[in-house]
Amino acid sequence: MTNLRFREDGSFRVLQMADIQDGPNVLPDTIRLIREAIRKADPDLVVFTGDQIRGYDPAYIDTFLRRRGEEPGARVRAVTEVEAKLRGIKRRARNRVNNRLLAMKSDGGNPDVQQTASTASTTSALVYSTTSDPQDVPTTLDELMDETRDKVRRTFAGFLGPVIEAEVPFAATYGNHDFQCGILADEQDGIYREFPGCLNPVDSLEPGTFALPIEASDGSGRVAMSVMMVNSGDYAGKPEENDAQYPAYVVNPRGLDLADSDGYGTPSPEAIDWLGAVQSELGERNGDGKPVPAIAFQHIPPQEFYDCLKEVPAWTPNAVEGARTHAGHCYVLNHEICRPGSRLGEAIGCADENVGEVDALREAGGYFALFCGHDHKNAFVGHAHGIDLGYAPTCGFECYGPKSRYRGIRLFEFHESNPAGYVTRMLTWGDLVGRYSSNEVRVWFEDHCVTGAISMRNELRRPQVFAVLAGAMSLGFMAVIRSLVKKR
Repeated sequence: MTNLRFREDGSFRVLQMADIQDGPNVLPDTIRLIREAIRKADPDLVVFTGDQIRGYDPAYIDTFLRRRGEEPGARVRAVTEVEAKLRGIKRRARNRVNNRLLAMKSDGGNPDVQQTASTASTTSALVYSTTSDPQDVPTTLDELMDETRDKVRRTFAGFLGPVIEAEVPFAATYGNHDFQCGILADEQDGIYREFPGCLNPVDSLEPGTFALPIEASDGSGRVAMSVMMVNSGDYAGKPEENDAQYPAYVVNPRGLDLADSDGYGTPSPEAIDWLGAVQSELGERNGDGKPVPAIAFQHIPPQEFYDCLKEVPAWTPNAVEGARTHAGHCYVLNHEICRPGSRLGEAIGCADENVGEVDALREAGGYFALFCGHDHKNAFVGHAHGIDLGYAPTCGFECYGPKSRYRGIRLFEFHESNPAGYVTRMLTWGDLVGRYSSNEVRVWFEDHCVTGAISMRNELRRPQVFAVLAGAMSLGFMAVIRSLVKKR
C-alpha cells in the first residue's frame, strides 16, 4: 500500500469529494468537475465521504435495498418506478421457483408465498422479465446481482477516472445510499481495491473505518498527522419499525427518508472506541505515546453540527428549519464561529441519537477537525466543542443540491509543522468551469425541490423565491382587477 508523506516543503493537500450520488453512467459534468479540481489542487490524497453510489437509481431497480437485511428489489420507491419508465428501464417481476413452491403448485395449492428474507432459495430463484422482448431470457437473482456489481464498477470507473489518470491515491467511506444498490459496503470495499491507488485496507475495523497515517517529510517514518475515515452508518430503527413505515415511504421517499423509522444511523460503538484506540497505536508507533494531529472524515454529521448555527425567528430571510430532534426551530449560520465563505442551504440531517462521537474525539486527543457530507447544500466550517466541524457540498449533478456554481470539492492544505492550522476552501464549478452546467433545468429543480411543508417554508424564506412569488401574485391580482373593471 502507498505510504503517504508530507512533501519536501512540508505541505500535504487533500481533496474531499462528497455525495457524487450517481448511477453507472456518471454525468460528464461531475467527471469534469473532479478533473478540474485535481488539476487546480495537485492533491496528495482524495477522500470520498460517502454516497458515491445513487443506490435508488433506476439502474439498480431489480436489486434495490431500502434497508439492509431486506430482499433485493422487494421494496422499490414509487419515484424510482416512475423514473425507470421515463428512462425506458424495464423492471423485472420475479417468479420465485423453489422446491416448496413447485410442490404447492403440483398439489394445487396457492403458490403466492411471501418471502421477506434473503435466503439460499431466493438467491437461486428465477426472475422473469415483464417485457415481451424475445431477447429477455429468464435470469436468476445471482445473475442480477452480478449485473449490479458490474454497474457499481462502471460507476467507480467513471468518477475515479480523473483520480487514476492523475495517479493520486484515494480512500472511500460510505453513506446511507451506497448500499441501496444491493451491494453492501464490505463488497464495495473489495471493488474499490480493484482500482489502482485505493488505500482502503483489507483488515480495517469495518468497511469505511480506518486510519491513513501521513509520515514526516524527512523520511524518518514518524507519523506527523493522520487522516481518519469513519463509517457513520446509514439508517436507525428495527426491521419491524421500518416495515411499518414502508407504505408512507413508497409514496414520498425523499420526504420520508429522513423521517423513516428512527432517522439516520450513527457510527458503531466499535468505531467510537476505535477513535481513541487508533491514537494510542499511532503514539506507540512514534515511540512517544502521544496522539498525533488528526482530521476525521465521514458521511452523516453528529448533532454537534447544530452548535455552529444560531436560532432565529421563523421569518428570518434564508433561515432553515431544523429536522427531527431540532424540528420547529429555525437557524442561520453563527458567523462568530464559522469561517468566511461558509454556506447553510438546508437542515443538518443528523441522527436522533448522540452517541458521543465528538466527546470521544476530544478525549482521544489530537483530533482538530471533523468533516462530513450528506447535506448537499451545506458548505460551512465552524468551531465548536474545541474542534472544527465542517461540510463539503455535493460534487455531483445527478442529485439534489445547490446551484451549479456552488457545487464543488473541498481542498485542504496542511503543513507538517502545524497540521491543525490548515487552510481549506471550496473549489466550485463556478470557479473552475463557469456559472452554468450542461443541464441547468435539472439543476434548478434539484435546487428548488419541495418535498413537504418544511422545505416549502424554507423556499419561501429565500428572498429571490419570495420576490418572484410575490411579483407573480401581484400581477395576478392586477389582472383580476382589470378584468373586473372591463366588465363594468
